[in-house]
Amino acid sequence: MKKIAFKMKLKSGFKEEYKQRHDAIWPELKELLKESGVTDYTIFLDDETDILFAVQKLDGKQSSQHLGSNAIVQKWWAYMADIMETNQDLSPVSVPLTRIFHLD
Repeated sequence: MKKIAFKMKLKSGFKEEYKQRHDAIWPELKELLKESGVTDYTIFLDDETDILFAVQKLDGKQSSQHLGSNAIVQKWWAYMADIMETNQDLSPVSVPLTRIFHLD
């Protein structure tokens, strides 16, 4: 099993809206992530910078960041685009993070 982390940027003032949307994540998106081998997916927010830090375990070959060709993912990106920094295709601007330390 592999673990990855990445960061994204929330637009200022949208913390509660971001949380509400994720609390009501679409069942079909949740199922797609699970089917793709994404597990133990957690997103943290740095309130001072509005930076989102995401961590996920992968049982499969793809992370959530590699599912962009899926219609459900594209619909989610469009739904989230008004509250996050995005690329031209509406995918969130996402920067992979390098693991420096791990303790089990």
